[in-house]
Order: sequence, then structure tokens, then C-alpha cells
Amino acid sequence: MAELTLDRTIVTPSTMRKLRIVGRYVVMSLCAAAMIGPFVWMVLAALKTDADIRAVPPTILPDPITGENFSRVTDAFDFWRFTANSVGIAIASTILQLVTATSAAYAFARIEFRGRNALFGLYLATMMIPLQVVIVPLFIEMRNLGLVDSYAGLLLPTIVSSFGTFLMRQAFLGLPTELDEAAFIDGANHFQVFTKVLLPLVKPALATFAVFAFMSTWNSFLWPLVITQASDRHVTLPVGLSRLNGRFGTDWNVVMAGSVISIVPIVAFYLVTQRWVIRSVAFTGMK
Repeated sequence: MAELTLDRTIVTPSTMRKLRIVGRYVVMSLCAAAMIGPFVWMVLAALKTDADIRAVPPTILPDPITGENFSRVTDAFDFWRFTANSVGIAIASTILQLVTATSAAYAFARIEFRGRNALFGLYLATMMIPLQVVIVPLFIEMRNLGLVDSYAGLLLPTIVSSFGTFLMRQAFLGLPTELDEAAFIDGANHFQVFTKVLLPLVKPALATFAVFAFMSTWNSFLWPLVITQASDRHVTLPVGLSRLNGRFGTDWNVVMAGSVISIVPIVAFYLVTQRWVIRSVAFTGMK
């Protein structure tokens, strides 16, 4: 009787390590595809004609490719004014949020006073209150101040960020207190310690928060929609893009073209601050 022999493949530790690395790359590639896929579809849809966007079954690649949709967006409303409004409000809001958040974070992290932790907890509790809950009293307040349909009315509710205060407080707590003590011994006051000692050391956290603040203000829709109903003078780009939705039908290729245009400033801002954002992520795991 012939003997049957089975070859056993021995999996070495190096082989297992390579398989784990390959598995990680596969998972990361799938996650990247899931995140990038909608943006790719948006760009492809923006380049389709009206007939192509309504084709059944739907097509993935545009045939033919057209750039007419982008000009249709600029002709649909006062596009450049709305864009300028969004850029100006987003930049001003980001700068003011950086000022208010870092100032409050320094006080909560470095200045001892009675009830500091309780006040900080109450401050963070405001993060759980959605805008929809306070939008009516906020609008009444702006109306009483005479700020309806104005740049100040658009800007004021956005200049304070509880999340930014929390983020910057954590960044300040990660710095040794010996830096403050050495500066105080040399005759520095709190303002000098804050501006000349601590702020330069938390630039990565500042850049990260700046990206979040800019994106939040740029994409804001509900508050600009409520506060700018009187006229088109102070309308922002997200509110203007909502007008591309028709009552009985929507040209989705035009809407996607407007969406492509609207993400360009965010991408540009992120590319400018990318170096500090990556440093912030890299240093987060360091002890």
C-alpha cells in the first residue's frame, strides 16, 4: 500500500509579519477608497452633460466631458460676492476663535482660581447644545442689537468655540510648568508667558484648530440662512448653492460643480497648514 504523505507548510514569523502588513494596507486602502469615492463621484458628475447625468442606467465616466456646468453656477446667482462673503467671514471667524480659545485655554490651564474645574465643565457642557435649540433666541438677540442681515450678525455667534478651548487647554497642559516658572523668575507676566513662551510651542495644535474652525464656518448653512434673509448682500456661498435646487427638478451636474468650487478654499487652507497638522497628530501619541 502506497503511503500518502502531506507536505506541511511552515509559516515563519517573518511571513506572518508580512501578511499582517499586507492586511493593514488592504484595510487602509479600502478605508481611503470609501472616503475619497464620494469626492471622485462629485468631480465626475460635475463634468457630465444634462443628458449624461440622467442616463439610465447611470454612467460613471462623463461622455462627453464638459466644463459648462461651472459657468452655469457663476451665472445662477451673484457667485463671486457670495464667495467673497464666505471667505471673509471664515477668515475673520477663524482668527477670532484662535484668540478667544487660546486666551480661555491659558486661563483654565495655567491660572489657579476658585471654581476653575467646575467652570470649565460648564463651559464644555455647551458643546452638547445644538444650534437648532438656541437659534430663535439668538436671532431675537441679533434683531434687538440691529445686526440682522449684517456681517457682524454673521460673525458674532461664531467667534467663541468650546471645542477650541478644550483642544488648546489640553495642548497647554502638555507643556511643563517649569517653563512658566522660569519666565516668571525672569520678570515676565502672564501675557508675556502666554504670547512668547507657550504659544510658539503649541503651533501644531493651533494649526489643527484653525483647520477645524475654518471648515466649520465655511460650511455653516443654518445660521447664515436665518440671519441673511432680508437681502442678498451678505449671503454666503453654502446658502447660495442651495438655490441651485429646483422646485420641480434639480440639475445635479450643476449642483456638483458648485460643490467642487466650494471645497477648493478648504483644500487650499489645509494644504497651507498641513505641515503643522501632521506634527500635531504625530506628537499626540508621544509621552
